[in-house]
Amino acid sequence: MLQLPPQDSVHWLLALLLNGALISLAQRLPLLTRSGWIHAGVLGTLLWGTLGWPGWLAVVAYLALGSLVTRLGFRRKQSSGLAEARGGRRGPENVWGSALVGTVLALATPAASAPWQQLLLLGFAASFAAKLADTFGSEIGKRWGRHTVLITSLQAVAPGTEGAISLEGTAASLVGSVLMALVMLALGLISGWQAALLVSVVGLLATLLESLIGATLQRRWHWLSNELVNGLQTLLAAGLVMIPTALGLIPLG
Repeated sequence: MLQLPPQDSVHWLLALLLNGALISLAQRLPLLTRSGWIHAGVLGTLLWGTLGWPGWLAVVAYLALGSLVTRLGFRRKQSSGLAEARGGRRGPENVWGSALVGTVLALATPAASAPWQQLLLLGFAASFAAKLADTFGSEIGKRWGRHTVLITSLQAVAPGTEGAISLEGTAASLVGSVLMALVMLALGLISGWQAALLVSVVGLLATLLESLIGATLQRRWHWLSNELVNGLQTLLAAGLVMIPTALGLIPLG
């Protein structure tokens, strides 16, 4: 089980200084906008402060893997009008749309008892597995999806349509979810292959539910932005893994 760091002023000051230094070096990389890097520094400080370097490194791995898959076939997606804006750089809204739920769970973890800490970390892992699954599925599906359909009707639609899925994109979503679960397992944020399998499955399921939301609610409610849907997806992922486990419906050994 993850050994949480001491929650004292020295540890939090160290977290702030380390993240400040790292962000000042990393902001040259074409991953985030200038303001995006500032918010990433806040996020990194909170994660290092609550979960220590494993929690911080897990989200760095999420950012790196997500940015890598975004760059795959980027010129082709750009010429088709399907590429991420700003050359694939993420802004503050992307940072918190992906990480707000996980951050709240991380902040609650040090104050919880041991059984609840395990449950909160499971939700933390599932939220990021769902987001990486979404990124993998979206980016691979837009570039290599051969037959894109709307999840509600299975009618053919153009790639990039809200609520659209493809076989290639769904397979990529599963790969992304599994990769994030393995990262969480390797860093000790979750324990055992059963937990990793659960996180992987929930990550994929939450991604499919996100597509369903996109095909229904987001098409009707224009105020429901992609960032809000991303936050809702991560919340669903955390709930899908935490609630049944808390009720004893999914024993984890």
